[in-house]
Parts: sequence; C-alpha cells; structure tokens
Amino acid sequence: MTSDLAPARFRGEGSFGIVYEGNMEVTGARVAVKILKSGSDRGIKEYIAEVKSLSQLRHRNLVALIGCCHKKDKFALVYEFMSQGSLGDHLFKDRPLLPWEKRYNIALGLGSAVHYLQKGGNQCMIHRDIKSNNIMLNENFEAKLGDFGTARPVDRTRGPEATEAVGTIGYMAPEYVQTGEASKESDVFSFGVVLLEIVCWKCVLDSELRGRGLNLVQWVWEHYGSPSLAGRGQFSLRWRKKFLEVDFDKKQAEALLIVGLWCTHPIAASRPTIEEALTF
Repeated sequence: MTSDLAPARFRGEGSFGIVYEGNMEVTGARVAVKILKSGSDRGIKEYIAEVKSLSQLRHRNLVALIGCCHKKDKFALVYEFMSQGSLGDHLFKDRPLLPWEKRYNIALGLGSAVHYLQKGGNQCMIHRDIKSNNIMLNENFEAKLGDFGTARPVDRTRGPEATEAVGTIGYMAPEYVQTGEASKESDVFSFGVVLLEIVCWKCVLDSELRGRGLNLVQWVWEHYGSPSLAGRGQFSLRWRKKFLEVDFDKKQAEALLIVGLWCTHPIAASRPTIEEALTF
C-alpha cells in the first residue's frame, strides 16, 4: 500500500505529516495515507493521540481511521479517501463557489460531528482544532471532521482542564488562547467561526481584513451588529451582491450567521450549547 507513494500521489502537507493517495493491496480501494515527518516528537504524540481518539469514535461525519502502522521511525495513518478535499479548499482557493445547499448541509454535518464528540460517545471529546481545512468532503460533499491529533477526552462532570494551547489562530476561543483551558465552549467557538466562513465565503484570517486590523468574527459583528437572539425579527442583514448572484436560501443563511455570531461570543458562558446551536 505504501510502496508506490510517488509525487503524483501527493495530496497535501501539514505540520507533522505528508498525505498521499494510496490503494489497499487486496481490494484496491482508494485511501488517504498520512506519513509522519521524521524527527518530529510532536508528530509522534499526535499520531498516538489520533489512533487513541479515532479508535473509540464512529460517526458518519468523522473521517474514519482504517488503520495505522509503524516501523522503527516510520509512522503512517490510513484513512478513508475524501475525494473532494477540504472545505477550506473550496472556500478559499480558486474554485467555483459551492452551491448553497451543499454549504448548508456541510454546516449541519459539522454540527452533527461536534454534537457526537460532546454528547454521543462514552467520553466527551474536545477536538481543539476545528477549522475549514480539517473538514473533509467525500464524493457527495458530505462533511467529515478530521485531524484528531490534538483531540483530548475530558470528564463531563468537571470543568475545563488546563492544557497546552494548540490549534489555529483565528479559530481559537479567546479564553483558550489566554488560559490554555480547552472546553466544549472553546470547540463551539471554533464551530461558529466555520459557520461564518461558510456564509461569508471569507477566511477568518482574510488578508484584506487583517490589513484593516480585523478578523472575520470582528468584521461580521461590525457589519451586522449584535443580533437579538431572543427575537430574530430584530436582526437585519445587509447582503453583499455576491450572495445575491448565487442560489441560496436567505432564511437559512440568516440562521447560520446568527448562530455563528452566538457561538463566537467572547464570553464562553454566553455561547450556546451545541444542542442549542443545532436547534436554533
């Protein structure tokens, strides 16, 4: 399976690993193979964490881990193949805008994945790096959350636990950046950032916004104001021309935008639970 990982099979590269397209020897099924970069102690820690996490998790909106292998200093993880790449590829690279229905269903799929991690398994799992580039899409554009190298199980009966703050700037909740305390609320914040990206078709660290000293969350609050979560009718949207040129559902888009703003509230206690976010 790993004997023919030629440059033509290269599919992407992260901080600690390189991803190739491969094939299972017996069935010929397409798979994604992540080869850890040699000499990375952090990469080995993430390899172990990912195997532990995904071996306990099964959900239609999580990327399935098929297997793992290691020999001496060589480590590999084998996943189901996601033919459409990541959500980030479609939102931020030079690709046609995904139809609204697909984007909306991707948002719902991600919400379902986060709900499962927090409520559906034997343990509450905090992902710590929810972002568009970690949301993979299969041939039907169904969303599957991946990259569990930073995920950690937490006790549902206890509060946030202090850890090393890992993740991606822009998607990390402010209290998590300040204290290193990962929580369900910090994952909800990251979920909200992705919702705003899906609606606005902008990266949280969009270069144009950064030039003005803003990130996407701040830009949305600046443009659309603080929504009244008790009365949706008081919330007024000023749609950019871009959105009027594509087939989208205004009520769905408005709901995603409101939930995205609610989830990214700067105060953790003021954010919704994932159940509240999904039923808004």
